[in-house]
Amino acid sequence: MKPEPASALFAGPFALATLSTQNGPEFPALVTPDGQALDLRDAFGDDRLTTRDVLDRWDTALPRLRALASDPGPARTAVTDLRVHAPVTPRQVFQSGANYRQHVIDLHVAHRAPGDDRPESERRAEAAEIMDRRAAEDLPYVFIGLPTSITGPYDDVVLPRWAEQPDWELELAVVIGKPAHQVSAEDAYEYIAGYTIANDLTDRATVFRRDMPQIGTDWLRSKNAPGFTPLGPWIVPAESIANPDDLRVTLKLNGDTMQDESTKDMIFKVARMVAYASRTARLLPGDLVLTGSPAGNGMHWGRLLRDGDVMEGSVTGLGLQRTRCVAEGTA
Repeated sequence: MKPEPASALFAGPFALATLSTQNGPEFPALVTPDGQALDLRDAFGDDRLTTRDVLDRWDTALPRLRALASDPGPARTAVTDLRVHAPVTPRQVFQSGANYRQHVIDLHVAHRAPGDDRPESERRAEAAEIMDRRAAEDLPYVFIGLPTSITGPYDDVVLPRWAEQPDWELELAVVIGKPAHQVSAEDAYEYIAGYTIANDLTDRATVFRRDMPQIGTDWLRSKNAPGFTPLGPWIVPAESIANPDDLRVTLKLNGDTMQDESTKDMIFKVARMVAYASRTARLLPGDLVLTGSPAGNGMHWGRLLRDGDVMEGSVTGLGLQRTRCVAEGTA
């Protein structure tokens, strides 16, 4: 699918992207809100430069990007004449579950354990109590995803034959700008380069192991098929997003709005998510911290993804991604 028209693509004077001509190699680009792209290989004098390389040197790259964005001199190309790829290939992907209050309640009700015949009101109250306790104890739910699941913001999403209940999960994604280990929530923003959009698809039928329920969740199987994480289109610098904890997350399926919620509903805000992930892991430039998905998934609507569906995902100030679902074997 082609990128959106040029006007008002994102907040701020510029964003980062990974682009290519139709048959050429990928290259890092500075994109301006009028839809023009500047090849950063030329600007940085490095033919092998990648977007992740730019993020690896973010402290020194950011001032140069500001200057390039305001300089009308260098030749630019319309984004609509180029292919838009996932904006970065991360080394690590940190995914978050159960981070939107209403979404957690909905999932708690939808994923009823065998033999649990309690009324819905009782199970909703139980979910609320669990969330309050997690918030008080500062225990977000973070797990690891695979970079190989990432695809571009306009690429087709292949639904595997084995996926019985493929579902959408639109999310705000944090892009790390410098190594972070054991940072505090107060300092976490210093380690964030910017933000982008992720659709963290999940096959609901394989979330829990059926052969041995005691094992718990199986995120490898349910979340990491190739292309199950459409990403982008842009990385918008953190300085252009006034408050990441107050952005609108909206997903439309075939034109119908399914998710429409503010990041204000997050139990753990952006800074706490980054700080928590860094307690154990060393976060690296270009890594992603996905912040969870709001209410309105397919399980809530009783309508899962199928061949031919078109998803449109947007987050305030970060642009729009549009992906089409294609059944495996028909692509």
